[in-house]
Amino acid sequence: MKTFNSHYYSICKSYTKLLPLLIFCFLTACTGQNDTKQVLSPENQVPIAATAVNINTVSVIELEKLPHIGKQTAQQIVEHREKFGKFRKPEHLMFVRGISDRRFREIGSLIKVE
Repeated sequence: MKTFNSHYYSICKSYTKLLPLLIFCFLTACTGQNDTKQVLSPENQVPIAATAVNINTVSVIELEKLPHIGKQTAQQIVEHREKFGKFRKPEHLMFVRGISDRRFREIGSLIKVE
């Protein structure tokens, strides 16, 4: 049977193990050093060109006219649109195989959704 002192000792021992973790979390929160990914918000979205194409309505031939979009990638975009429905945001184009973040940034100002 445990005595009160041994139970108190085990609780204190547990708290001393958690104390460095709590201090680290507190210091990280205070200094503002947190590892978060950049999220596209209205302030940092790519401006859309006046001649931007609507990726929900264009054909494979029109998609091929975009820089770095070949026939195969254009076909995959159309197939994705037919399978899953219209793109709700231009960023959703990155769900298509072959459209990386880098490629999207290169063509982001040339596409739109309506």
